[in-house]
Parts: sequence; C-alpha cells; structure tokens
Amino acid sequence: MSAISYPCYKLKKDVRGQWYWVYYAKNGEEISKSSESYVAKADCLNGIKLNKASANDPIYEV
Repeated sequence: MSAISYPCYKLKKDVRGQWYWVYYAKNGEEISKSSESYVAKADCLNGIKLNKASANDPIYEV
C-alpha cells in the first residue's frame, strides 16, 4: 500500500466481514465512521459519496 495522506477515508471490514468506512482528520485522528456496515464494497463507497455530497447541507441547532 502506498503512503497514506490525511485527511482521508479508509475502508475496513468488521468481524462479520462487512464493509464500513472511517474518516480521518488532517492530524490522523478518527473523526467519523459509517453508522452501518455494508455487504457490498460498492455500497460502502456510495456511502462515502453521499457523505461527501452533504458538505453544503444546512446545520440546525435543536
């Protein structure tokens, strides 16, 4: 594997062999992870795509 640069997403497998993603900050600290595991790697990658697309969504304090 090539050198990892941060910030980044990492794809991992859980104990059941399902995919999930973890987002790491510029300092290498884990700051977010998927709330579910995915059977298919493509579905996990789509979850990352959806997360990235929400960057401009509004934030509400409730």
